[in-house]
Amino acid sequence: MAALSKFPGSLVFGLDIGTRSIVGTVGYREGKQFNIVAQAVRFHDTRAMLDGQIHDIVKISEEIIEVKQQLEEQLSGKKLKEVCIAAAGRVLKTAVGKGYFEFPELTSVNQEYIHSIEIMGVEQAHEQMIKENETDDKFFCVGYSVVKYYLNDYVIGNLEGQKAHKISADVLATFLPEEVVDSLYAAVEMAGLEVANLTLEPIAAILVAIPENYRLLNIALVDVGAGTSDISITKDGSIIGYGMLPKAGDELTEAIIKEYLVDFDTAEMIKMIGHNKKPLSYKDILSVPHKVTPEEVYEKLDPLLEEITEQTAKRIIELNGGKSVAATFVVGGGGKIPGYTEKLAKHLGLPPERVGLRGEEVLGDINIMVEDVKKDPLLVTPIGICLNFYEQKNRFIYLFVNDEKVKLYDNDKLTVFDAAMAYGLTNDDVFPKRGADITYTLNGKKKFIRGTAGEACQISLNGSEVGMNHLIQSGDNIEIKVSTRGEDAKALLENIVDLSDSIKFNVNDKIVECPRYASVNGKLELGSYEINDGDNIDILGYYTLTQLMQFMDIETPHEVFVNGARAGADTKIYENFNVAWIDREDIYIAEKFVTEEIDEEEPGEDKKEESEAAALNKNEKATVEDNQVVESVVKTQDDVQVNNNEKKKPKKEKKKNTVKDDKPHDIHLMVNDTPITLSGKSSYVFIDIFDKYDFDLKNVGGTKLIQQVDGAQANYLGPIYEGSKIDLYWEQ
Repeated sequence: MAALSKFPGSLVFGLDIGTRSIVGTVGYREGKQFNIVAQAVRFHDTRAMLDGQIHDIVKISEEIIEVKQQLEEQLSGKKLKEVCIAAAGRVLKTAVGKGYFEFPELTSVNQEYIHSIEIMGVEQAHEQMIKENETDDKFFCVGYSVVKYYLNDYVIGNLEGQKAHKISADVLATFLPEEVVDSLYAAVEMAGLEVANLTLEPIAAILVAIPENYRLLNIALVDVGAGTSDISITKDGSIIGYGMLPKAGDELTEAIIKEYLVDFDTAEMIKMIGHNKKPLSYKDILSVPHKVTPEEVYEKLDPLLEEITEQTAKRIIELNGGKSVAATFVVGGGGKIPGYTEKLAKHLGLPPERVGLRGEEVLGDINIMVEDVKKDPLLVTPIGICLNFYEQKNRFIYLFVNDEKVKLYDNDKLTVFDAAMAYGLTNDDVFPKRGADITYTLNGKKKFIRGTAGEACQISLNGSEVGMNHLIQSGDNIEIKVSTRGEDAKALLENIVDLSDSIKFNVNDKIVECPRYASVNGKLELGSYEINDGDNIDILGYYTLTQLMQFMDIETPHEVFVNGARAGADTKIYENFNVAWIDREDIYIAEKFVTEEIDEEEPGEDKKEESEAAALNKNEKATVEDNQVVESVVKTQDDVQVNNNEKKKPKKEKKKNTVKDDKPHDIHLMVNDTPITLSGKSSYVFIDIFDKYDFDLKNVGGTKLIQQVDGAQANYLGPIYEGSKIDLYWEQ
């Protein structure tokens, strides 16, 4: 027994409450060395503890009292009042969450922003964990580590002091169910002890088995206990994953029970027979004596051991992102089974020497001052529980938020934000809420308009105004007035596009000036239109024929021509394009005029002029008043006639050109000195040339479109004859 004078008054009492036993360790740290001054083990008489959950609180508390008394005897009667405990990894839930924040302008990153995105990541991880486990049970976050920080979506080591538009972090958070925590606390308090620190078994084990300078390596730690195998993964200086496999030492024990028909304690003895021991004598439950050799035992256990190590390897690879680790450390009693490490190495694809049982070699800084206690893998977790007290003083504390009592897992760095989350406030309640944004597309590019930011929540801690990241402690009184939501984004069309200038078209030889529109979701809108989320906006440099007719408030005529080409409802009309139309009645009149039947007998000049005048009067009466198209037809006919008289063409030839022929016939023309032939009609008008002559009317090629027939200005529906000479070009 260690003398009291050899250690200081401040001792750390660690209690490892496992599935098979309760292990108590008392010691103190001196420099880098931890001195163990008392050690006690109590095996459970019943299955009061299963899979990390206390099933019989009273029974466990009685066993804790026994362990406590044994330790106090070793300490010469020194009373133990506080204890450090650990929750089993088998009930631990983990999830990775992402916290991020976007700044409206380039901003220097400080610790408050960093802490905020970490807590956001924890919150998202909590939501993800609840979703994956499909449970409404309450879970406490008992620790988290940042896997990666991001600056403007690029990985970075340290965010503090950086200039950023966006910061984010991937956070690995660990959670325990409330009933596990409550049952541990209840058993300890019933034994007359107060919890000084709570950690997790995998964290406790890794503190001892994988020193911090090893954690840059990609290493797995497997703690093979009785009920489960707890797994931790380190990489790049951090713990990147925790996991659990519900297969461990008890699986082997139960197999021996069935094979050799013995009780649990006898099976445990047979399991640990060892390769170098002699045959073991035992009695089965019928009191029949037997002997068994180590070879016989491990031959029976080999298939099950193969299965356990294979599943353990798969879980390690899964936690490590789908690939094996560089090395694996094994601790715990279950890992001492002969053949365990060799089989695990095989399934991990590692050399046997890369998977090792960690015991005495990792306890180099541990000084055991208790007689008959040797350095062993079984001590890794109990010692780690004690050491965690020095690393992080974790326990549950109580405080008040808006006059409601709140329980928090104290990790020595609790803030107002942690209390707000435990109280039930959401991230939106705590941080200012921005009004809804408007996202729209402008000329094929995504754009957005920000909603305004709301006011931050107002926080009072014990009567003083503080920030969200202010540290808190047990008994604090916090008042939180939730943040407000800003106004939704609003904007008019004229705020995002310039619609101040107009667009001009040449319509029936008159300039029509139209307002410049934007197309919103396929519909023309003025500048007073209010932008909606999801709008598709295009700034138009044209009108469609339908849109132009709607603006002019007229029904679309029977035949419309844009730059001489027949136009449809969706034809695009750009600035300075020529637009002309004629109704069905006008077409009939025009065609009737140009094909007016002429007597076969050659008339005299006076009689001819009278016939032309009569025809003109007849058409003027039949035509709608002010119809410019028909006037153009008449003018074109007069110009052609004058031109023919000036050229003094033979009367016989002229009679041939103007005599109505109801039968389709060909005519031959020259367009820009290129001969073309029109066919298939009984009469022809100017626009018919575009069926045979390739001319781009849709794209403006100059300031004015020149269209002439035999030197005279042409009208789209003006008649053309055999031998007509046509000029068609854009004037620069």
